[in-house]
Amino acid sequence: MQRLRRSRILDLGRCTSRVIVLPLSLSDIAIGTAMRIWLDADGCPRGVTEHVLRSAVRRNIPVVQIANRSIPPHASALITAVRVAAGFDAADAHIAERVEAGDLVVTGDVPLAARVVAKGAVGLSPRGDVFTEENVGAKLAMRNLFQDLRAAGAVQGGPPSPGRADRQRFADALDRILTRLEQRRTPGA
Repeated sequence: MQRLRRSRILDLGRCTSRVIVLPLSLSDIAIGTAMRIWLDADGCPRGVTEHVLRSAVRRNIPVVQIANRSIPPHASALITAVRVAAGFDAADAHIAERVEAGDLVVTGDVPLAARVVAKGAVGLSPRGDVFTEENVGAKLAMRNLFQDLRAAGAVQGGPPSPGRADRQRFADALDRILTRLEQRRTPGA
């Protein structure tokens, strides 16, 4: 598999429709073996981001970090940072437009998870919850219910910050998902 020579940072500023994320090679796309991890970096805890980047580099999987803020460059050529416009859900829209079946999207945003699962990708929350076709509808309904309850003043605040058990659950889920997705992309597996 071909590697890029250096880390890429794309600054989109106000233009979110003109970014091209290059595949590792055209042959990877043609035979359907290219897999990417998309990281919704706007709301992802630092520890989760670091764990994803370490795992991806170890497994030679490209990662695209998307945020509406500046992201420091990474030493690995596998890691790409894309800065999108500061608009509401601009990072989510960027990911949803470009994700492909077989990709992994790390996000705590349930509506984004629903969109990527509908495209055949796998969603994973920073707490280790895997979003699937079977459960994403229920998770989206619960998210909408709690949003309505918060708006009505019946519930205040959101979930607590991820704890040690959540971080371990995330690490375990990430490992299982990456192993499964790598087996799918390896011919003969």
